[in-house]
Amino acid sequence: MSLDVFRGLTICLMIIVNNGSSHPFAQFEHSQWNGWTATDLVFPSFLFITGVSLTFSFSSRLKDSESRLRLLPHILRRSAIIFAIGLLINAFPYYHLATWRIPGVLQRIALCYLFGSVLYLWTGVRARWAVIASLLLGYWLVMRFIPVPGFGIPGVDIPLLDPDRNLAAWLDRKTMWGHLYEKVRDPEGILSTFPAIANTLFGVAAGEWIRSMRGDTTKLLRRLVAVGVSCFVAGTLWDVVFPINKKLWTSSYVLITVGLAMLALAACYWLLDVKKFRGRWTTFPIVFGTNCIFAYALSEFAAIGAWTFKVRVEGTLISYKDALNELTFDKIPQPQLASLGYSLFYVAFCWFFTWLLYRKRIFLKI
Repeated sequence: MSLDVFRGLTICLMIIVNNGSSHPFAQFEHSQWNGWTATDLVFPSFLFITGVSLTFSFSSRLKDSESRLRLLPHILRRSAIIFAIGLLINAFPYYHLATWRIPGVLQRIALCYLFGSVLYLWTGVRARWAVIASLLLGYWLVMRFIPVPGFGIPGVDIPLLDPDRNLAAWLDRKTMWGHLYEKVRDPEGILSTFPAIANTLFGVAAGEWIRSMRGDTTKLLRRLVAVGVSCFVAGTLWDVVFPINKKLWTSSYVLITVGLAMLALAACYWLLDVKKFRGRWTTFPIVFGTNCIFAYALSEFAAIGAWTFKVRVEGTLISYKDALNELTFDKIPQPQLASLGYSLFYVAFCWFFTWLLYRKRIFLKI
């Protein structure tokens, strides 16, 4: 239950921060560049949860005598479907091939799931820790010391992590020009996907600890808290030379987000699975947590439709989102509260349709 609740709360927060109005509270916006806000914790938390979940999924299937090779087509198929849903969301509703954004949130989840699954099934614990270290250290070395063609060496000829003159942005422009979210770069680009895999592998480690230490909850909680605090401190220290940056998914960013996700999972596990503090309140996050891909896809398709399609109000064509805000939330004097009001309304909208599936015991599995 702790994992479903954690996943559901993460999806809920993801919908909130993705669907505010023009003046949200600062913590409900992504950091402009270096640094982090609460919003910047959402996506990496989901990748961490993906890693935890796959350990339970595959361990049960392996116990049912399914071989690793027989699981590989399932992994490839699931990754491809998640990637395809992400592509469909990106181009909705017009699907212009020339400007169709290729990277995206679900695309990164698909790739991290793919690599995390393969590494979990075909490597041991030590090898996975070696991969994590290689991804984080390797990414730092690449971003810090490899010259950016046409610009020079980061930290010498150009500022370290310059928004447009960094290796990740250069690679995205070379490979996907015209198909990027921010025109000259993409927050889910090619190079920054590699350190994101580490978030999933940390989740795999946490999942293995939960499975192996269920009989000793004190030891499990100590492990989660100790590793969580250590990662957060390490990320904070690394920030001095390799700044925390969500859009570039820097190694310091990986560590602080893993640390906080580990602590959040420990809190959920202690509250729900150790102390058994359960009740009707858990229904809200569990509805999202048990149909997370549906909830996310619904929120994205509906949000894009709400600001793309127009309605005539007093002779003027405005988006459905603006029309709703004008009639309701814009009447709230404080802009931040108005934005939060719209976000919470939108969460309730998405939750209701996800709850209809939950009520019918329909769980969309990929």
